[in-house]
Amino acid sequence: MINITFPDGTIKSYESGTTGMQVAQSISEGLARNVLSVGVNGVVWDPGRPIEEDARIVLYTWNDDQGKSAFWHSSAHLLAEALETLYPGVKFGIGPPVDQGFYYDVDLGDRQLGPEDLDKIEKKMTELARQKNTFERRAVSKSEAIEHFTKKGDEYKLELIDELEDGEITFYTQGEFTDLCRGPHIPHTGIIKAIKLTNLAGAYWRGDENRKMLTRIYGITFPKQKELKQYLAMVEEAKKRDHRKLGAELELFMFSEKVGAGLPIWLPKGQAVRERLQKFLKDEQEKRGYKMVVTPHIGKKELYVTSGHYAKYGQDSFQPIQTPRENEEFLLKPMNCPHHCEIYKHRPHSYRELPVRIAEFGTVYRYEQSGELHGLSRVRGFTQDDAHIFCMPEQLKGEFLDVLDLTKTVLDKMGFEDFTAQISLRDPDTPEKYLGTSETWDKAEQAIIEAVEESGLRATKEIGEAAFYGPKLDFMIKDAIGRSWQLGTIQVDYTLPERFELEYIGADNKPHQPVMIHRAPFGSMERFMSILIEHTAGKFPLWLAPDQYVIVPVSEPFNDYAYQVKTRLAQADITGEVDDRNETIGRRIRDAEVQKIPLILIVGEDEEKAGSVSVRIQGDGDKGTMSIDEFIAFFEVEKERGV
Repeated sequence: MINITFPDGTIKSYESGTTGMQVAQSISEGLARNVLSVGVNGVVWDPGRPIEEDARIVLYTWNDDQGKSAFWHSSAHLLAEALETLYPGVKFGIGPPVDQGFYYDVDLGDRQLGPEDLDKIEKKMTELARQKNTFERRAVSKSEAIEHFTKKGDEYKLELIDELEDGEITFYTQGEFTDLCRGPHIPHTGIIKAIKLTNLAGAYWRGDENRKMLTRIYGITFPKQKELKQYLAMVEEAKKRDHRKLGAELELFMFSEKVGAGLPIWLPKGQAVRERLQKFLKDEQEKRGYKMVVTPHIGKKELYVTSGHYAKYGQDSFQPIQTPRENEEFLLKPMNCPHHCEIYKHRPHSYRELPVRIAEFGTVYRYEQSGELHGLSRVRGFTQDDAHIFCMPEQLKGEFLDVLDLTKTVLDKMGFEDFTAQISLRDPDTPEKYLGTSETWDKAEQAIIEAVEESGLRATKEIGEAAFYGPKLDFMIKDAIGRSWQLGTIQVDYTLPERFELEYIGADNKPHQPVMIHRAPFGSMERFMSILIEHTAGKFPLWLAPDQYVIVPVSEPFNDYAYQVKTRLAQADITGEVDDRNETIGRRIRDAEVQKIPLILIVGEDEEKAGSVSVRIQGDGDKGTMSIDEFIAFFEVEKERGV
């Protein structure tokens, strides 16, 4: 017999070899029908895999990320089976689940797929799904795996097998299709009820621009047809909210081929939004004792060797700068933390000074392959709202709680009311991936876990997702149309202070090593702006809008009065423009609506005589006539409401 421990702490005994599905059936048949994967001692398994020893288990359904991941991973295998049926001789790269669905990279030889092919593949997938074939897992030797894919003539799978160790290779088979795979998979294909192949793209094998370009087929599936309909409706809404489209229409940012791909250029309106975001965070930070700093855009290679980043990321993140002197090696800055360590180190510190909190809106550069660039959300140059806190170990939990509070304040201000967090921990089975000792990692992880529990924040734990120098807490938000985004991070770090030999003199008059907290509530200004534009559909709240109003004079004689109003509002720190174009008043009002300007102020003879403005609110119609002072008071109320 083996003991199975459930998430609520309940322990039940089962025969050795009992599967996760059988455990679910022992609870209820309804639960068993919905189980897609099973967590066994922190690792996600197939529901049909036998459990041979005592274990802690979690039963995952469609409502869990782990359930969706197994569902979409299995759907990728179903796609591959359909492709092999329709296009004999097709070769397969990798087919993982992604945040929304799955993809498979395939080599179809000289064949080029088009939209009409996707319809045909979808129909074949539906036909195969209805066969309700089980996903059967089988452990194989390396020699057997090599023999199978050599016979099949699939060099991509053979390359993957070459990197695996004997004794850890598994095949999965459904119907007539067999794939190299670690799993996990859902019980059978019949659970996949709704299928949509969404896109075709090119993808270099292993992400290497010098390797062959494969065809990447994206898709998404659901256990119910109505969920697919809801998803497709959301996709259509997302197209309307695409930050690249709105960014151009609202004149927020641009890209230039001559400047370089992935290097955004902020136009005046976009910069106005950025400045307001930065001012808001800067004010919040100053209340909490942060000091602003500025560091260079480059650094010597030695700086990043000391931090350990160069050995970890190498040429993937670091771009060299050519200098006229030999033996000088400078690199574009890919992160701010090594520079901030040097700021802390530039003079001695006493325990009485700690914590030291330094912050910077620091621009960094990382090379992304051209195919991975996407508007503002994936760029090569971006600005982080970076800050680092150097504190004593006994101050760590308190500082972490304060950063948690700051991050919540930021998310609330931006209108992200629905958010959770993920505690990213190290994988104890791969200690070589991380810097530092197990002792310091234990302390750092425990500090995060205790702070999150004390704050009451909803959080999940993910093994193996930590940064190489420390555990972290990532915030996961949902936008206005229900999409999830990772936004903002807090990391605890004992490693960089050790590598940079940072110290403070303690109450015992002896040197001690501080603990370092990395935090960035926005993450990066570019990615945050992309999410915010799509969340608001470009209709920014009043406090954040680049043009908070537009004044529309009814005809040319009232232009002078319109500019007088603009001057008066500028004195009250309210920003906007006068639209005195030679267009009809109706056209100018419509243009202001299209530009999503929150307030439209109309002035004519009556307004000039009374020293007033007629007020319209974007999407809410006329609000009547107000004196300038009344409008300023009205504006402040509306701004505080966050409209």
